[in-house]
Amino acid sequence: MTRIISILIYLLLAPIIGGLLDGIDRKISARMQGRIGPPLLQPFYDVRKLLHKQKISVNKSQSFLILCFCITQIFTGCLFFAGSDILFCFFILSTGATFLVFASAITSSPYSTMGASRELFQMMVYEPAVLLACVGLYLATGSFNVNEIIQKHVSAILFLPGFFIAYVFILTIKMRKSPFDFSTSHHPHQELVKGITTEMGATNLAIYSITEWYENVFLLGVVGIFIVNENPLSYLFAVIVILAVCFLETLIDNTCARVKWDTMLKSTWLVTLLAAGVNLMVLMLGR
Repeated sequence: MTRIISILIYLLLAPIIGGLLDGIDRKISARMQGRIGPPLLQPFYDVRKLLHKQKISVNKSQSFLILCFCITQIFTGCLFFAGSDILFCFFILSTGATFLVFASAITSSPYSTMGASRELFQMMVYEPAVLLACVGLYLATGSFNVNEIIQKHVSAILFLPGFFIAYVFILTIKMRKSPFDFSTSHHPHQELVKGITTEMGATNLAIYSITEWYENVFLLGVVGIFIVNENPLSYLFAVIVILAVCFLETLIDNTCARVKWDTMLKSTWLVTLLAAGVNLMVLMLGR
């Protein structure tokens, strides 16, 4: 019964929380740039406007693929907040991301196709850090199960600071922030226009935006399980850490210029090896 309630709460609140975080991100970004910025609820206004526009699809298969992308990402969050296996959650998340790649690759647009190839490259770059984060949680807690991880006496981050750093680092890629916003961007400075979303019609783009909100809530939820333990107060600390990570990602997004693909590859794998790799060796030696 508790799992069903958790799933229902995620389904109802995740898009609201994700949209609000998007609005806060825009507001903070504007302040950092000396602007007033859009209203806090602007992301919701944008999606509502897209849903009321004429339905346009460049390819008949695109709408189906984007819907599959949406369903798999939401399913991932449901599994996670129901307390299931975190390794399986990330497997479903990666599988869902391939639907987005296919939805972009089947169009005739060179911008969208190149965005799809860059999305695949990004997946190759951040997957090692994701896998290591799951392995680290298992070594520190003895389980891949989310419910068991958060019921330990102490927070996992005490044993996994390196894994936490590596995971937060790849969030810059997953949340499409500069300097790693290669496949698409929330800002109009891309040489690819909008990359993978270039050829998405009104409804498809709205579904994509809502899916991003669901996905971001899941990704930030993973940040939370590094902090949460059996102490109820740990949930408050987890929220504080999550908000701090969101602010950090916004700060990085507004202070860093986009780098080349090879720099992203080298820097991400370097941080993964140094932070998570060293942490992994310490855990193995301590067993």
